Amino acid sequence: MPDRGLDEQLELARTVVGFALEGGADAAEATYTVGDRFSTEARAAQIEKLEQSTARNVTLRVFRGGAKASLVTSDLSAESLRDFARETVEAARFVAGDAYAGLPEPAGDAPPGDELGLYADDVRARPAEDKLADALALERVARAVDSRIVNSSGSRVSDETVALALVNSHGFAGAYRTSQANIGTGPIAEAGGAKYAASYGSASRAYASLESVERVALTAAKRAVGLIGARKPPTMRCPVIFERDVASLVLGDLFAAVSAANVATGNSFLADKVGERIGSALATIVDDGRRPGGLGTSPFDAEGVATRRTVVFERGVLRTFLYDSYYGRRLGAASTGNAAGGGIGPNNFYLEPGPDSLQALIAATPRGVLILDTIGFSTESVTGTYSRGARGYLIEGGEVAHALDEFTIAGSLPEMLAGIDRVASDLVFDQPIVGPSFRVAEMTVSGT
Repeated sequence: MPDRGLDEQLELARTVVGFALEGGADAAEATYTVGDRFSTEARAAQIEKLEQSTARNVTLRVFRGGAKASLVTSDLSAESLRDFARETVEAARFVAGDAYAGLPEPAGDAPPGDELGLYADDVRARPAEDKLADALALERVARAVDSRIVNSSGSRVSDETVALALVNSHGFAGAYRTSQANIGTGPIAEAGGAKYAASYGSASRAYASLESVERVALTAAKRAVGLIGARKPPTMRCPVIFERDVASLVLGDLFAAVSAANVATGNSFLADKVGERIGSALATIVDDGRRPGGLGTSPFDAEGVATRRTVVFERGVLRTFLYDSYYGRRLGAASTGNAAGGGIGPNNFYLEPGPDSLQALIAATPRGVLILDTIGFSTESVTGTYSRGARGYLIEGGEVAHALDEFTIAGSLPEMLAGIDRVASDLVFDQPIVGPSFRVAEMTVSGT
């Protein structure tokens, strides 16, 4: 059954593209987005923040004489849109030309998005009162776990639904709806005058697919209490296990290295290494924009190129970088459907899971460190040098021994990829860049 709302958005986007061509643009692209957003935060027994909004805007990208200009408006009256299009075309006069700028090549109709599981009715249908109750319950359950949990950084519930329509002057027109729901909490434990903060959350396309409020609160609270008495480890070289939330951060650094935007500017340690073995045979890393229900899934990217499944690393061998149409032209490659907000972004970028549980990785580690949280940012993109402050646990005899804090883990992304010797099965697609827990055979842990 046709969606009249999306049809109306497509028609308005077509109108704006027509205005831009009438105003002198050689080519144009209009994206009309409607977003409904809800967010609340509780602390103790009170709601401290409540926000609800609906935003409508049109982004117009025009090309004229090799120059590009892009503007956004929320004034959607016909006369204002005509003026807006004229102003955008005029703005291109003041931009230097770029031989690589332009729309992607014509690709016909948009691929279907209905089977991708992008939208759930329960996000818009869930009453605000139930969301407020969930935020308060997150606080209540977390604080009830242990008397030493005395505060929190807040318990949050948020969601959004977005309807997007994109039209360009090369004949492309496509539209789809998405939804997302999120819950999370950040309890703070206190003992001996020291405070120990932790957090945990869940995100999905639907409220029905989220982890329960009780599970999220209990997990976060146990993490906070588990850090009580944390101390520095000895400085050593040992196996390091990255729990899945931290594994996702490592993969985020790796995504930056495979982005063609960084490769083209010489800001990637992987430049000129396509076809080379970089990682271990356990390192198969994929970007999949068509994975049903993924939070990075969409039928087409931000410039109307159909998304796809791209194997970036195959058993440790670098197979490709990730491109939009601009950097594809610069580097002589086709777009991989990764255009996002004027740059290159992930769809569902992930390390393929292994057969074992996180507990099995711990049991297979005679002495090492389990990382639950990292602090700071220190990855040198050109060389891949990696260094982070961290919190976690010491592993001795295949068991968690005690909590660790105020230490640093260091190595390099190439060495870390090559050193992956165990991968867990706990992959959850709760953000566009995700990973299962994995173990690196040896890294430097700097403590006492």
